[in-house]
Amino acid sequence: MTRTTSARKPSSGIFASLRFHNYRIWFLSALVANTGTWMQRVAQDWLVLRVLTNDSATATGLTTALQFLPMLLLSAHAGLVADRVDQRRFLILTQSAMGLVSAVVAIDVLAGTARLWHVYLAAFLGGLAAAYDAPARQTFVARMVPAEHLSNAVGLNSASFNAARLLGPALAGVVITWVGAGWVFAVNAATFLFPAAALAAMRVSELVDMPRAQRAAGQLREGLVYLRGRTDLVVIIAVVAVVSMLTLNFQVTMAATVRTVFHLESDAYGTVSSVFAIGSLSGALWAARRRSPRPRTVVVAAFALGVFSLLLAVMPTYLTFTLMTIPVGLCVLTLLTSANQTVQMTTEPSMRGRVLSIYMMFFLGSTPVGGPLIGWVADAWGPRIAIAVGGLSAVLAALVAAAWSYRHWNLSLHYSSTRPYLRTASKAPEAPRQPPESEGRSDADVD
Repeated sequence: MTRTTSARKPSSGIFASLRFHNYRIWFLSALVANTGTWMQRVAQDWLVLRVLTNDSATATGLTTALQFLPMLLLSAHAGLVADRVDQRRFLILTQSAMGLVSAVVAIDVLAGTARLWHVYLAAFLGGLAAAYDAPARQTFVARMVPAEHLSNAVGLNSASFNAARLLGPALAGVVITWVGAGWVFAVNAATFLFPAAALAAMRVSELVDMPRAQRAAGQLREGLVYLRGRTDLVVIIAVVAVVSMLTLNFQVTMAATVRTVFHLESDAYGTVSSVFAIGSLSGALWAARRRSPRPRTVVVAAFALGVFSLLLAVMPTYLTFTLMTIPVGLCVLTLLTSANQTVQMTTEPSMRGRVLSIYMMFFLGSTPVGGPLIGWVADAWGPRIAIAVGGLSAVLAALVAAAWSYRHWNLSLHYSSTRPYLRTASKAPEAPRQPPESEGRSDADVD
């Protein structure tokens, strides 16, 4: 029998959600798996850029595009599946599938038979599993902790992802230098065993009870209709889509900058990625401290990201370029974690999977468009111009969203003790209180 949420006051502290057994083992296993994933991302970029092509940023961007194309094509259906299925069992399947793809690539590379189209195919197949994994994984967070801890858990998920981003690229750089990229894929395949084992070991009786969507016609349309009535979420998703498409292609632009501007090797790229993760981890931990999301944070963070990206584009040396990635990473994770928290906590539980899938479709699904485009810009005019294009896009998206929110975004967030999510409510201006004549002046009425 599953338990339901209580209305007790949330515990304070950055790591409050870790006192729940199911979330704790998931957090630790995800940290291991995310480290392997970031190792593989660096290895995949370097394999395409240095081994299978002659420093082609376009090929690197196309690999990234194929990896996220299934997210664009299948997110809506994946979100509906996440609302219908037992997410714990479903995630064991998706995690195992992603591990299998990595294992096949490892064998291919270590055998010396890898070709560029092999990497393209593997990126697509891994992305196919990830497209169904993402909304189920995001939705499942709400089942591992009570509703009042959800904001903290979302922030800690981002912190885990970026702690791995700090460690993974540095490890990948060392492993690639010592034994080659193939062993990085092998390590990543092994790390998927950890979340699968954690999911199998969870205390099912302690999972929060959430309603499942029953099979019926028009359920995909229901999600779109719900979102159409939530213009605050539409604006957030639009900002994230623009930034994701044109600004967050750092795995393409940073690799190209390290290689073609500073003429350095894989260990230098790993260092840049790890330093970038320092800022990202700081942003995620800051967001984890917040008990409720503030949608305006998304707009402010997008503007700041654009400004720092423009500065990153003109950094003259490898050292200054690397250091500038810290504020860039901070802004990226502040933006993305705040957006994720808002979507998770202000959406009806029965709609959460579908709305999250739409969010993920625009967040990750825009990469198939932006990845090759930014890669082409980097090849044609240089990676500095590509980074600057992304920075300018983020600034413009933030300004448009700010103009809209100035007129319409008069919202406050309220926790409902009877329903396991936060809801938005329009804030009406509070009229000045006029005390009855019989009350006279109180001690608080001070001139």
